Amino acid sequence: PVAGLCAYVVCGAPLAARAPDIAAAVAAAGWRLQVITTPSAGNWVDDGALSALGQAARTGHRPVNAPKVRARPDVVVVAPITFNTVGKLASGIADTYAHSLLCEALGEALPIVAVPMVNNRLWGHPAWAGNLGRLTQAGVRWLSIHDGTIGAPRVVQSGTGDDLVKRFDPEWIVRALGS
Repeated sequence: PVAGLCAYVVCGAPLAARAPDIAAAVAAAGWRLQVITTPSAGNWVDDGALSALGQAARTGHRPVNAPKVRARPDVVVVAPITFNTVGKLASGIADTYAHSLLCEALGEALPIVAVPMVNNRLWGHPAWAGNLGRLTQAGVRWLSIHDGTIGAPRVVQSGTGDDLVKRFDPEWIVRALGS
């Protein structure tokens, strides 16, 4: 059975390398899937592996005269979500296709599950706590990259990203979508 349409937004951080695994798990759970990447995610994402799953990623807006080919999502997953994207989303900056989709989803009050991957060097930035608070208040649900729990975001210690990426279980996202 199809659970609905899930827009999966991938930002540029190490967890983006697991995009094919995450997309496969979400699709196997019955979700139809749209994969959207930020421009900086391109260095991390294996487009060939996504295409092999039938999930070619979209990065840019459609040409002005081209017909709309994608339906509106029922839910949105952002894995990983970066410092940059948290700031843009909290401020309403929609300067890329991915950020436009996220801003629209937030404006429509669609369910959003986000997996922050932000290191301790950025964690203390004065805008960070306010941006997290604004997005939490707007309904964004934060999924821990450490253990898959839903709750307040947790810092990633610089240098631990590769280990966290290896241990990340895509089923954590599937569970979050079901709850």
